[in-house]
Amino acid sequence: MLNRIVLIGRLTRDPELRYTSNGTPVCNFTLAVERNYTNRDGEKDVDFIDIVTWRALAENCARHLGKGRLVGIDGSLQIRKSENNNRTYINPEVNADNVRFLDWSNNNQNAAASY
Repeated sequence: MLNRIVLIGRLTRDPELRYTSNGTPVCNFTLAVERNYTNRDGEKDVDFIDIVTWRALAENCARHLGKGRLVGIDGSLQIRKSENNNRTYINPEVNADNVRFLDWSNNNQNAAASY
């Protein structure tokens, strides 16, 4: 079986870095990804996809990424389930194995980095 996802999109907000109870860094952010479909208004629909990174990758994303940055993501889909007020919520997210920074600040416009 295969569970691989490759996405290119822009961050909708600054990444949030936190640490698990055993000190493992985890970073979350949301990626806006355009579909290959144009709606009847002539605009492309956009999906908002939650991304999670771990350990050194999490710290690098928190340090170098921000709202509006263009990134490429390579990872796998995971489904988190939670319950609240007797309702079950299903939250799909991408567990990123690789994040490629596709744009840099004006200082490094020609550079791209992968972590």
